[in-house]
Amino acid sequence: MTGILRYLKGDKVIWTVVFFLSIVSLLAVYSSTGTLAYRFQEGNTAYYILKHSSIMMIGLAIIYITHMIPYKFYSRLSQLFLYTSVILLVITIIIGTNINQASRWLTLPGLGFTIQTSDFAKLSLIMYLARLLSRKQYNIKDLQDSFVRLLVPVLVVCGLIMPANLSTSLILFATCIVLMFIGRVRTRYLMGLIGAGVLLVSLFIAIALYSQSEGRLDTWRNRIESFVTKSGEGNYQVEQSKIAIASGGLIGRGPGNSSQRNFLPHPYSDFIYAIIIEEYGLAGGVVVLFFYLWLLYRAGLIVKRSSRTFPAFLAIGLTISIVIQAMINMAVVVNLLPVTGQPLPLVSMGGSSLVFTSIALGIILSVSNGVQKKSDVNQENQDGVNQENQDGVNRDDSNKDELQ
Repeated sequence: MTGILRYLKGDKVIWTVVFFLSIVSLLAVYSSTGTLAYRFQEGNTAYYILKHSSIMMIGLAIIYITHMIPYKFYSRLSQLFLYTSVILLVITIIIGTNINQASRWLTLPGLGFTIQTSDFAKLSLIMYLARLLSRKQYNIKDLQDSFVRLLVPVLVVCGLIMPANLSTSLILFATCIVLMFIGRVRTRYLMGLIGAGVLLVSLFIAIALYSQSEGRLDTWRNRIESFVTKSGEGNYQVEQSKIAIASGGLIGRGPGNSSQRNFLPHPYSDFIYAIIIEEYGLAGGVVVLFFYLWLLYRAGLIVKRSSRTFPAFLAIGLTISIVIQAMINMAVVVNLLPVTGQPLPLVSMGGSSLVFTSIALGIILSVSNGVQKKSDVNQENQDGVNQENQDGVNRDDSNKDELQ
């Protein structure tokens, strides 16, 4: 194990979080895909776990490669990524693969692999905001001109994501608000941005209702009504999730002993946290929650130790995005929020979501590696200065002795 850790740079605690959640993911996905295997793969229960393991290994490789790239390069790439993500979102709206009245995916020609372009857009927008906020820290009080440069990309990207994926759009919008607050943007500007966001959502809903082509509005309405009235399809999912949680008790029914995996519509993605609690109990659920909070805490330490603003904003922005998504997924499972369709980062079975989460974690580790190296250099320089001062004192004492 020590030999492996030698090749892993950056915060070792974050690496521990990554490996722990990956193990949890493999166990939970294998347990929750049994019914899916009998329905679509003639009972071959190894099919989905092998597929998920392959994607997981690709994700870990992406984390390793990404964390070896110095974080300063991500500042240069952020603008290119932002423009590319906007183009991809527009293409997705026009010719994207439509599933459940939502065009969220682009199918890569010849590969048969689909990517959810909103995942790439989240990563790109946070990188861009981190770059822009870091460059404007010296004149942050005079942000009238610069604020437009913050406002426009946030509204454009969130607005393009919103028609097909409202929950992702709102999570990204909230992350941007928090990041700008950390970046010392004035409160009145943030309130203006929130007002613009509310106006954009209201305008979209009004246009959709007026045109009588509601699309995803029916889904949003049904989920909210199910949450309020406790009836409907969304409530069925939550009720089955509650049964799974109640069945788990304090220590759970044991790995592979879930019964609600046969009734939950998406036990391997949106409601995988319910399966974790059923099999590993409330104790297992709290441990998983703790690891996400631990990730947030370690990102806070990176910010505290960083002497530059861009890596600090980049690390905390990406971490907040991951942790907020995790908290929302867990809140949906225990019926604190309406059903959103958000996967549990690094745990739920998925393709592009896991890939882009891996990229985000790799960037966070790259920042921690860079901050640690700079801290070590500064410490060495300080030690050198202290040593020179001590040598000077010793020489002065020696000269005094000779004169005496």
